[in-house]
Amino acid sequence: MCLIVGLGNPGLGYKNTRHNIGFRVIDQLAGDMGVSLTKRRFHSRNILTRYQNKKMILLCPETFMNLSGKSVKECADYYDLEYGKILVVHDDLDLSFGRLKVVRNGGAGGHKGVQSIIRYMSTMQFPRLRMGIGRPRHGEYVENYVLSSFYTDEKEILENIIFLAVQACKLFISEGVEPAMNQINCQNLAN
Repeated sequence: MCLIVGLGNPGLGYKNTRHNIGFRVIDQLAGDMGVSLTKRRFHSRNILTRYQNKKMILLCPETFMNLSGKSVKECADYYDLEYGKILVVHDDLDLSFGRLKVVRNGGAGGHKGVQSIIRYMSTMQFPRLRMGIGRPRHGEYVENYVLSSFYTDEKEILENIIFLAVQACKLFISEGVEPAMNQINCQNLAN
């Protein structure tokens, strides 16, 4: 069984922000599978479903970003999941917009949601799908930047980026982290 976690903040005010791209990926993945996140367990929106005959949980924590780990740990403990079977999808300031990177593990890189998961799980040994949002172009404070919508010229390719992220999640579920890394990390949709 796999757990695919999208990070974001609950509420309509955050819906289309850079920080919520993880939620958008999970919602699109669920839509592709013909399900929606209707369960309200583990302080999250979630659903238990199957993809290519493999059980999986799609989960979006409703705890706000800084407490995402609480939700992830509750779900992982309940299903007794191995850390390597948990994929966390999140925005990343240090990757340029249009880049996606699947990684096996690592530090939080300043991302409060990932920091929370590391703190609650007491490990960094879980895969991530890092989605590049780049750095502010116009001198915005980082906190304001991540909680803002994408720039107008970015919105043109945003759906393609979300589509590729969904493909990365499907590869992770069906084939594992290595094939997902090999097929996704070489692509740059901003070019």
